[in-house]
Amino acid sequence: MGIGKPVKQALILVAGVILLLVGIALLVLPGPGLLLVLAGLLVLASEFPAVEKYVDPIRDRAMKAAEDSVSSPLRIAGSVLAGLCLLAAGVVWGLVPGLPLAGWSTGSSLILSGLILFALLIWSYKRVQARRAATAE
Repeated sequence: MGIGKPVKQALILVAGVILLLVGIALLVLPGPGLLLVLAGLLVLASEFPAVEKYVDPIRDRAMKAAEDSVSSPLRIAGSVLAGLCLLAAGVVWGLVPGLPLAGWSTGSSLILSGLILFALLIWSYKRVQARRAATAE
């Protein structure tokens, strides 16, 4: 027994809008904002074809931002340092009870943010290296 089309559309709408809103927030906060905006648009476009016209421009900007993030050793070092700071802050927020919003809920979200940053950094680096290797051939 499958779920009905209106229920599926509602679930896709909610998931896409959440990804889109979090992505927009992360455009000004530290995090992979453009990638989440792209993910939200891709989810929405799967069910709502009118959204597809926004996907390619955002994809191009997100991929350019991902490539720029690993364009120099200094940027890579800065990203690694930011990720390590997020991990350390997560541990501190989890262990020190006197901090605002202290506890493992805040600490784990900071740690998760650091891990996501590292995953995206590795993905971006591999993507750029593969593109450079393809261009060199």
